[in-house]
Amino acid sequence: MTALRSASSESGQRRAIAVTKLRQTPSLMRKLWTDRLAMLSDAAAEYGDAVRFRMGPKSLYYFNHPDHAKYVLADNAANYHKGIGLTEARRLIGDGLLTSEGDLWRQQRRTIQPAFRRDRLAGFAGLIVDEASALVKRLEAKIDTGPVNVVQEMTRLTLGVLGKTLLDADLSAFFNLGEEFEVAQDQAMFEMVTLRMLPIWLPIPRHRRFHAALGELENAAMDLVDGREKHTRPGADDMITRLLNAYKDEPDENLRRRRLRDELLTILLAGHETTASTLSWAWYLIDKNPEVGERLRAEAAEVLGDRLPVLDDLNRLPYTTMVIQETMRLYPPVWGLTRRALRADQVGGYRVPAGADVMISPYTLHRHPGFWPDPLRFEPERFGPASSRAQHRYAYIPFGAGPRVCVGSHLGMLEATIVASMVARKFRLGLLPGYEVRPEGMLSLRVRGGLPMVVRPA
Repeated sequence: MTALRSASSESGQRRAIAVTKLRQTPSLMRKLWTDRLAMLSDAAAEYGDAVRFRMGPKSLYYFNHPDHAKYVLADNAANYHKGIGLTEARRLIGDGLLTSEGDLWRQQRRTIQPAFRRDRLAGFAGLIVDEASALVKRLEAKIDTGPVNVVQEMTRLTLGVLGKTLLDADLSAFFNLGEEFEVAQDQAMFEMVTLRMLPIWLPIPRHRRFHAALGELENAAMDLVDGREKHTRPGADDMITRLLNAYKDEPDENLRRRRLRDELLTILLAGHETTASTLSWAWYLIDKNPEVGERLRAEAAEVLGDRLPVLDDLNRLPYTTMVIQETMRLYPPVWGLTRRALRADQVGGYRVPAGADVMISPYTLHRHPGFWPDPLRFEPERFGPASSRAQHRYAYIPFGAGPRVCVGSHLGMLEATIVASMVARKFRLGLLPGYEVRPEGMLSLRVRGGLPMVVRPA
């Protein structure tokens, strides 16, 4: 390992940025393939808050301080477009809201953002409760019958919520969407770590799986579009209708269909995956910390009794909210925020050349020992009103930050809190003995191989 003198600060002092040459360190290269989270954590622990990884002909500038996050994501966000990882994801979601830039992104944001207005959350709350009630019934049927794959159940739940709330559509016919998105994400990560050296047209098994999955996803998106065009509803304000109205004057039919395809695939992916990830990790952490589960159940029983939740209960379930927030600290659904520098810049005094890939990782930022005492401990009280912890605003960014902060953050918190309260008061979910749980950094932070848990009554 060597250090590279790379930039001078405003005071004229030189700043050193650690440089890791992946081609010369096989152990770290293996981590890039097999455990990207460990690669980042180990680099931060050994080299500090600014590290440059050399990846073949490319370099990745990894910054792990809240000031760095604030600068890249907010203060100078105009200089940083979406970068590595999301570039590869374009093969899946095209130029949707997650990957588009400039005027197209601004147009898409204006179209989508009104669907998440706070005044619509009351109506959404009832639909979330309906889907959570269906989940409760499914879990009741599994009590003491053997393990349930909690990741699959949370994915089924969040797809149902997405369909009912934002799309005004029944997604139960598309029950394989979660699996198809997994295949597509795996391909995006494979292309990232191989620097896209294998052409996608090569007829190898992984490429065939990707093309098959992408075809299924595109068919699902366009089936939703075609169904809504055939059955328009006056005054409808769901997401599909809003997209149809936004592109109704596009003269190029192929371009219109491509825009609809890209935006719907983005909504289908982002609209279910992040909350499914958060809830899956929550049940894992609650099982590992039974005192948290007891307090969670007690709050749900006291506030809800036997009735179903309503929107106003969100403020009456502070501990449940804290559990979700602390879950997203340890396992943020989006583990890496990548950008590409349009012009040469300095981040914290370190020179970043034009065209360089830059990464801010909520996963490591949320575990930074300089800002989180005992950072690996699951402690929901960190987010309580009595906490005396001094926290940098950008030390906790589970929904990103700056102009590209997640547009659905309030809906995601509402959904996770309602579901956690309804499930916790009825069940104890216990990890299958001997099962090793490992996080996997794909486009989202998922549980590798699923999460087999036994359902028992509370």
